[in-house]
Amino acid sequence: MDYRLLGRTGVKVSSLCFGTMSFGDIADEAESARMFGRCRELGINFFDCANTYAGGRSEEILGRLIADCRDEIVLTTKVVSRTGDDINQGGASRRHIQIAVEESLKRLNTDRIDVYFLHHYDADTPIAESLRALDDLVRQGKILYPAVSNWAAWQVMKAQGIAAKQSLARIECLQPMYNLVKRQAEVEILPMAANEQIAVIPYSPLGGGLLTGKYAADGRADAGRLIENKMYSKRYGLADYYQTAADFSAQAKERGLQPATLAVAWVMAHPVITAPIIGARNTAQLEASLAALDVDMTPEWYAEIARLSPTPPPAHDRLEEAV
Repeated sequence: MDYRLLGRTGVKVSSLCFGTMSFGDIADEAESARMFGRCRELGINFFDCANTYAGGRSEEILGRLIADCRDEIVLTTKVVSRTGDDINQGGASRRHIQIAVEESLKRLNTDRIDVYFLHHYDADTPIAESLRALDDLVRQGKILYPAVSNWAAWQVMKAQGIAAKQSLARIECLQPMYNLVKRQAEVEILPMAANEQIAVIPYSPLGGGLLTGKYAADGRADAGRLIENKMYSKRYGLADYYQTAADFSAQAKERGLQPATLAVAWVMAHPVITAPIIGARNTAQLEASLAALDVDMTPEWYAEIARLSPTPPPAHDRLEEAV
């Protein structure tokens, strides 16, 4: 297993992070334990969760699984998404963060959360309010490093400016969406992260299943998340995405690899990426993503794959300056 620094924290994490969204949902506790065990067997020490996954059951199962190896695990979870019907059971206010972190600590059966994400940007709450709440939790030892998911680059840099000015704990990790057909992060998020020494652990390296080879260029398939889940069918519904996925699948098979393996390996090879988040519904499905650890991705091969999808234009739209 390769280990990489988590930004400038000094903490070393495995080059793959296992996402536990399936725990307690499409994977029962026994299957969750098998997947966790397989990851640990290969040296994965980085596990991602959220307080809303499976209504909190993911945290509970993960908490039981890490009980005898807690100090060997780098643990993440999240706050902001709605957890109940009450008007204040969501958001990035100090009030909700303080309540939610206690609930997550209890479910995870731990005294601290290593990386604590604001799951989404909350336009109703000033960034300074959220940062002060996170800083208080750092000082109390309940979280170690603040982080954000699904934030734009300008939002992150605004937060970093506030943190610096007010001597608050800064954002140390980002969790954007990133895969071969969703490359917007390349425009500003990844260059910003490199410049600011912020860790990046992207989710959805398989494009919600699009890059696993199960979908034809016209989008036809008998079943799958893109067919059954409206959110994913909308996110990955463009015809161009399916054509890219079909071309990618053909290239993977030419090289004797499962498309899922190559999709994870491609994201993992980006120099700014700390660790892609992989997930699975069962151990058999997990193996394809884990096999990315054995792929020797050369710069030339990386570029060949990248040419299968459009490179997003630069942030300033001066296309003549694009490299």
